[in-house]
Amino acid sequence: MDLVVISPNVKYTDKYIEAQYNYQYTKSEQNGKNIMATNINEKLNFRTERKVPKLGVMLVGWGGNNGSTLTAALIANRLGLSWPTKTGQQRANWFGSITQASTVRVGDDICIPLGHLLPTINPNDLVVDGWDISSKNLADAMVRSQVLEPALQEQLKPHLVTMKPRPAIFNKDFIADNQSSRVDNIITGSKLEQVQKLMEDIDDFKATAKVDKIIVLWTANTERLCNISQGVNDTSKNLLKSIKDNHPEISPSTLFAYAAISKGCTYINGSPQNTFVPGLIEYAEERKVFIAGDDFKSGQTKLKSVLVDFLVSAGIKPVSIVSYNHLGNNDGKNLSAPAQFRSKEISKSDVVDDVVQSNRILYQPGEKPDHVVVIKYVPYVGDSKRAMDEYTSEIMMGGHNTLVIHNTCEDSLLAAPLILDLVILAELFSRIQVKKEFSQEYTHLHPVLSVLGYLCKAPLVPKGTPVVNALFRQRSCLENILRACAGLPVETNMGLEHKIPQMVEEPLPKKAKISNGQ
Repeated sequence: MDLVVISPNVKYTDKYIEAQYNYQYTKSEQNGKNIMATNINEKLNFRTERKVPKLGVMLVGWGGNNGSTLTAALIANRLGLSWPTKTGQQRANWFGSITQASTVRVGDDICIPLGHLLPTINPNDLVVDGWDISSKNLADAMVRSQVLEPALQEQLKPHLVTMKPRPAIFNKDFIADNQSSRVDNIITGSKLEQVQKLMEDIDDFKATAKVDKIIVLWTANTERLCNISQGVNDTSKNLLKSIKDNHPEISPSTLFAYAAISKGCTYINGSPQNTFVPGLIEYAEERKVFIAGDDFKSGQTKLKSVLVDFLVSAGIKPVSIVSYNHLGNNDGKNLSAPAQFRSKEISKSDVVDDVVQSNRILYQPGEKPDHVVVIKYVPYVGDSKRAMDEYTSEIMMGGHNTLVIHNTCEDSLLAAPLILDLVILAELFSRIQVKKEFSQEYTHLHPVLSVLGYLCKAPLVPKGTPVVNALFRQRSCLENILRACAGLPVETNMGLEHKIPQMVEEPLPKKAKISNGQ
C-alpha cells in the first residue's frame, strides 16, 4: 500500500519524497499576572529517502525472552505460520506493533497503517543477529523462555536451531548474582579489547548477511546504575580514556553502545540502566549517530502514562499511585536484586512527572503524588506478568476517587512488537532530513532520537529539552512528524470542514506525475 499525496507542496523524485511544511509553535513567558505568548512560524523542507535498505538488527541479549520471541515471531510471520490452540487456529500477526497494526487517518474515513505513511522496512526482510552470555541456540532459548505455544515451537525449531548468539560481555558487578548460572558465552580481555571485538562482530555480520545498515538494540538484563564521575564518563574524551584504563565503572551496556556508535550504528537501550552517560551522549553527537532509550514501555507503565494524563486533564488530582507487579521470567529474577531493581524503579516512577508539572491548579511547585513501585519474583507465573495498580485521587469538595486495576500480560509478547517498532522507526528517521526555508543544507534530526519516546519508559532527550511522558502527546508527536514528511497536514481533530456551514468541499486537484510508475 503506497500513499501518494497530491499537493503543490509535495514532490516525488526517484530518490526522495520532498515536502514543504509550515510549522507553527508558540513561545511564552509570564510577566507578573500576564502571560505573553508569541506565535512563531517556520517554513521547513523535509526530504525522505525512498529507497529502503536491507536492514540488520543485532540484539544484546538475543537468547533472552524478548530476543528469542522477536526472532521466532519474525520467522512465523514471514512463513505465514498457523498453529492449533484450545480456542481454535491461531495465525502469526504483529498485534501490538504501532507500525504494523495501528492506523492513522489520511482523510475522510480512510485509514492506513502508521508504517505506510512513508517507505519503511518490511519485517519479513529484517535480518537478526546478536550476542548473549548464554550459548544456547535460538531454538533452545525459545523453549527455555516458555512464551510461545508448543505447537508453534515445533514448527519454528528447524529455523532457529542454527542461530547461535555471539559471545557477550559479562561483568558480575553490574547484574544480579543469580544470573551466573547462565554464563558460558563471554568475551574476555580488557574493556578496550571487548569494544574492539564487538566492532569486529558488527563488521562480520554486515559482510556475511550482506546488509546495508545495522541497528544495535539492548534487550538484555537490567544493570545496576553506574556512577557518573568527573574525569571518568563525563566527556567523550574521558570515557575513551576510562575504557582504555579498564575503569570498573564503565558498564557492559555502555561498551556495547560505544562500539555501535563507533561503527555508525544506531543504538537503542531497552533497559532502565543509565547506559547513556554524558560522555557517551557527547560521543554520539560528535559522530552524528542516533541513540534512543531508555527502557521499553510495554505494559503497566504505558497504562499509567495514559491514566494519569486522563485524570489530570480532567481536573482530577492523583495523590497516591501504588504499582505492584510480580513475574517469573529471567527479567524478574534479575530484578529481585536490590541494585538492579533500583534502575527499574526510577524509570517506572518518573513517568508521571511531566503531567503533574503541567497543572499548577492541582499541584503546587515541587508537589507530586506519592508513588510506590514494587516488583516481586514469582517463578511459577513465568512470562505472564501480573500488575496491580491503585490510583487514589482528590475530587471536588474534598471527595476521593480510587481506581484499582489488575492487568495480566504476557511480557515478551508485548515487548517483541515494540522492539520491531523501535528498529523500523529508527531506520526510517535515519533517512529523513530537514532544512529551514532559506538554508542551503539539509540536516538529520538531533542524534538523541527523542521522537521514539512513545516506546520508552524514560525517554532520552537532548540537553535542555522538556521530557514528555504523556502517551497521547508522544503518539501525536511521532505521527505528526511522519505526516509532515509525507506532505499531510497534522491531525488536529478540529474537523471544521464538518462544523462550519460555509466550508464547501472543493473538487480534488488533478493528479500529479510521479516517478517510478506511481
